[in-house]
Amino acid sequence: MTTEVQQDTKMNRFELLVDGSSAGEIDYQVRENTIVLTHTEIDPAQREEGLGGELVRGALNLIRADTDYRVVPSCPFAAEWISKHPEYDDLLSR
Repeated sequence: MTTEVQQDTKMNRFELLVDGSSAGEIDYQVRENTIVLTHTEIDPAQREEGLGGELVRGALNLIRADTDYRVVPSCPFAAEWISKHPEYDDLLSR
C-alpha cells in the first residue's frame, strides 16, 4: 500500500491517496497568515487503519515545507493528533 498527501488549493483541502485512489481529506480555510484545519474525513471502508494520522501528518508536512502559516486545528481529530505529536507544536505558534 502506498500513500501520498496532495494539496488541492482550488477545493481548499489536502487529499490522501492510497494506491492512487482518494481515501480521505482535510478541509481548511486560510485567514491571513493562518491555516485553519476544519474537518478531517476518511473513507468509512478504510477507517481504523491509521490513515487519518497519515493524512494529518502529510498535510502538516506540506504546510511546514511550503508556507509560513500558523496552524489552527479546529477539527477535533486533527487537534487530538497534533497534541500527541509534539514535533509539530512549532506550527501552532508561527
